[in-house]
Amino acid sequence: MPRVLIADSLSPAAVDIFRQRGVDADIKTGLSKEDLIKVIGDYDGLVVRSDTKPNKEVIAAAKRLKVIGRAGIGVDNIDIPAATAAGVVVMNTPFGNSITTAEHAIAMMFALARQMPAADISTQAGKWEKSRFMGVELYAKTLGLIGAGNIGSIVADRALGLKMKVVAYDPFLSPERAVEMGVEKVELDELLARADIITLHTPLTDKTRNILSAENLAKAKKGVMIVNCARGGLVDEAALRAGLESGHVGAAGFDVFTQEPAKENVLFGAPNFVATPHLGASTNEAQENVALQVAEQISDYLLTGAVTNALNSPSVTAEEAPRLKPFIALAERLGAFAGQMVDFGIGAIDIAYEGEVAMLNARPMTAAALAGVLRPMLAEINMVSAPAVAKERGITVSESRQEDSPIYESLIRVTVTTEKGKRSFAGSVLAGAPRVVEVKGMDLDAPFAPTMLYVNNLDKPGFIGALGSLLAEANVNIATFNLGRVSAGDDAIALVGVDQAPSAELLERIEALPHVKESRALRF
Repeated sequence: MPRVLIADSLSPAAVDIFRQRGVDADIKTGLSKEDLIKVIGDYDGLVVRSDTKPNKEVIAAAKRLKVIGRAGIGVDNIDIPAATAAGVVVMNTPFGNSITTAEHAIAMMFALARQMPAADISTQAGKWEKSRFMGVELYAKTLGLIGAGNIGSIVADRALGLKMKVVAYDPFLSPERAVEMGVEKVELDELLARADIITLHTPLTDKTRNILSAENLAKAKKGVMIVNCARGGLVDEAALRAGLESGHVGAAGFDVFTQEPAKENVLFGAPNFVATPHLGASTNEAQENVALQVAEQISDYLLTGAVTNALNSPSVTAEEAPRLKPFIALAERLGAFAGQMVDFGIGAIDIAYEGEVAMLNARPMTAAALAGVLRPMLAEINMVSAPAVAKERGITVSESRQEDSPIYESLIRVTVTTEKGKRSFAGSVLAGAPRVVEVKGMDLDAPFAPTMLYVNNLDKPGFIGALGSLLAEANVNIATFNLGRVSAGDDAIALVGVDQAPSAELLERIEALPHVKESRALRF
């Protein structure tokens, strides 16, 4: 009988499901890292919420562990690269607490607008300071959404019901989806300038970390109210404290913090600041939903091998897996390439299959490609949720098949259409490994590396030497170097596998080289 450890508080319904399905479930909450390391070796599955942190030491000690299930959305407490290296599938339950979290954000807005926490304390102290607590109406105010996905769209719907105007910044929100939601799609600077209230609904990624930085907070309307029920780290907490003290920020309500549990924080004690201890998903209904989902998903995987809502493993059957595995890896990497090269709202994604791969089941490959494209802005996305998220955001997804491939036995091409045009990337599987074979219509043959440097330039003498010198000066070691070009003196690209991630300063120096059009650091 498979054994599962439930390491965080979970609805009793989850235990019932495990036992009904024939899975032995033990509940041991509040374990220290050392205690978890001592016991984890006895279990095939681990269920966590946000308190328990399965890091690389825990995973290294988990010799039997096959799956980690997160009862909720965010997985920043799980070391996914370590789990992947150990062959441990990481699952989440992405939609179980969406309504609950959205309602918490709306509650925060009311609490700030009417100063309810401070008024409660004052009134219960017998002060009756009626003139002190002059609030503002939400009616006719402009709400700025940073992130218009599943939770953000629910907040928008509730805000529109309150007769608010809603503007949204989300690079993956199509104009058509914005119209359907009843919101106005804007760039971040315009949102900052117009919003009376800003609420965040985006995962924490390299692109969203400190998205409300000191610089961006300074661009916001004087007196703006800020709500964060998404992830700690999206707002520069020290800069927000300064804004609250100066009065530039009128009020702020946070359910999440950079360090949790937040026993101390620079925001605590700030004027007009309301805090809750990560309660976004804390309702009976949400707890029941995510508990049921995670128990079913883990039971399915341990008993049948079925994979659902996995962040690091494709959803394929046992029969399909051997043939599909290298092509799923290729599709995901091509999608990740495209996603990291796109800076504008995505309107359409097309995945073309040529040759023998066109005869295979395309659904897992297409899902892998979509997840790759969307992951730079949506860290928690996976192969299962990617198609639904793309549809929700109004992105047109299409597939095409061609039984013959002019050069390769099998070829996959991912084309992304944005407001600025199209970007296309093609790859093939050679000797069992995925490779890039075409970028911007230029032929090349490059293996994927964990970290790569992309440079688009004019093919002029001396460029390769100059680029190599800059990398050497920055102590960046070259692992692979592959070139493609239209013709001598014309458009060219370099794809360089590197052992160290290029810094922003290094990229600026590369772009300052003669004839360089664009450079990017890519991660796979």
